[in-house]
Amino acid sequence: MGDGEMTRGAEPLIAGVELGGTKCVCILGRGPDAVEAEVRLPTGRPEETLAAIEAVLDGWSGFVGIGIASFGPVSIDRDARDWGHVTVTTKPGWSGTDIAGRLARRYGKPVGFHTDVVGAALAEARWGAARGLSDIAYVTVGTGVGAGLIADGRPVDGLTHGEYGHLRPVRLAGDDWVGTCPFHGACIEGLAAGPAIAARAGRAGDEVARDDPLWEGVAHALAQLAHALVLTGVPRRIVWGGGVMGGGDLLPRMRALLRTSLGGYLPFPEIVDGDTFLVSAALGDRAGPLGAIVLGGQALAIRSRAAEPPIG
Repeated sequence: MGDGEMTRGAEPLIAGVELGGTKCVCILGRGPDAVEAEVRLPTGRPEETLAAIEAVLDGWSGFVGIGIASFGPVSIDRDARDWGHVTVTTKPGWSGTDIAGRLARRYGKPVGFHTDVVGAALAEARWGAARGLSDIAYVTVGTGVGAGLIADGRPVDGLTHGEYGHLRPVRLAGDDWVGTCPFHGACIEGLAAGPAIAARAGRAGDEVARDDPLWEGVAHALAQLAHALVLTGVPRRIVWGGGVMGGGDLLPRMRALLRTSLGGYLPFPEIVDGDTFLVSAALGDRAGPLGAIVLGGQALAIRSRAAEPPIG
């Protein structure tokens, strides 16, 4: 089968890999309603983990592209020598690990590579809570805080991917807690991620009462992130996922705080209607693997366009 060939429908068959900090998901499919296989693996040391992923992909046939949505930080600049690598990470042994290049050499297919949060953003835009919108943001709030901006259906990138979780927010009045981020202390991640909540409360977030005053500070920090996303990317919707978002009635608090923070600036109906602007993710833990499918499809499309003969 050639790289551009499709079978059984309009969408190509893609092998996707969501590479997470504790587990990996390998998926073979065309979309959420056309998944042919799915395998979960533990994330261990790099060599054993990548060998296990290859063993799964070796048993699959017919896929014409590969997508990888990985924990980060990662190198996404295709002109960089370390494209497709995990860069400097706190996960033992993974700094400098080549992921995308290794799979590209093994299978000879076009490979799409990005962060897991951007993968989830692409999936939510394609099939989830932002379906039909080409310009969105997706934020995950869990062990860390990450965000992906999508414009015209593609990630918004520069030298590398955005690190919105490390923005320093305007602090809630009277709050001088130092935060937990080892780099920035009271950045958004250092104030609102799961470990920050646990450190401040002295217990896990799911043990903190929904009416505990702690949640007001979490909502304030996340509303400041929403404010920054509005003013930088002007997304048509911001989708929120991750385990922390289930606590403290966060979305209603954040909607009110964002309206106050914006102060009437950018009064677009899409933004003013907070109930439809800040929304919960729809795909759950499937967003990352499905996002890998989108990344693989985008890489295939880029290669196909490059192979087309010039017009004229």
